Amino acid sequence: MELLQKFIDYLSLEKKNSSHTVTAYQKDIKDFLVYIRNTALVDCLEVDKDVVRSWVVFLKKKQLSNRSINRKLSSLKAFYKFLQKIEELHQNPVEQQKSLNEEKKVMIPFSEQEIEAALTLEVKGLSEFEKYRNKMMIHLLYASGIRQAELIGLRIEDLELSNKTIKVTGKRNKQRMIPLYDAVVEELVCYLKLRSQIDTKDSSLFVTKRGAKLYSSLVYRIINLYFSETSTKQVKSPHVLRHAYATTLVNNGADLNSVKELLGHSSLAATQVYTHNSLEKLKQVYNQAHPRNATKK
Repeated sequence: MELLQKFIDYLSLEKKNSSHTVTAYQKDIKDFLVYIRNTALVDCLEVDKDVVRSWVVFLKKKQLSNRSINRKLSSLKAFYKFLQKIEELHQNPVEQQKSLNEEKKVMIPFSEQEIEAALTLEVKGLSEFEKYRNKMMIHLLYASGIRQAELIGLRIEDLELSNKTIKVTGKRNKQRMIPLYDAVVEELVCYLKLRSQIDTKDSSLFVTKRGAKLYSSLVYRIINLYFSETSTKQVKSPHVLRHAYATTLVNNGADLNSVKELLGHSSLAATQVYTHNSLEKLKQVYNQAHPRNATKK
């Protein structure tokens, strides 16, 4: 456990990973440590490639998805790389374990009609503040493409409404400025007036009706609540709004490098997933417009 704590400190203090990421790493590695103790291994330094392989088989028998297993392998690989870095061992036992094949799923973003319907939906049993806050969150997620964690981390001082921008702190504490259009700025001004009536000392932009900082499960529930009433999409989460934002930009001619910067991606490869729907749209245009298209009516 001492080595695990050193790794957690390394992730938090040196790598500047978010608390959400650190917690995920910690859980994955703790689960693995429990597994090796149950197989009569006392120390994580005794682990070899066969132990790692048996752990993967164990996870498969528990019916975890290949994606979940790959995430756990990634956490474990990072842990053992750290142990190499601090010279606790010479060889990474996870290095030879290949990732499992994952079925590639294309996330279907919310349509503009579905988002509009969610923004005009009236939900009973909520206070006036909650109603406005919830719709403000939905609108801001769609207008800026920020991540759920970034939304929760927004502070009032991050708003620069005179410049129509917000400052967002992303992964590894990297900051970026995101432009906002007029309608969002106007709604934020109204929201801040309502928020000022909430008794709180928290400087977070979005708070609960009791003035506490929002948390991940609450944000997810809010998005799911509104879109369960207005969308037939299977997945209804804050990330689908981020996907809708990126897809809308690409569909309307934004270049990928600009979208990459707005989303806070470290590489263009992560942004290219949003070109799928744009490609489908281009195919439709091509089939309708090309003079030699035999299927054109």
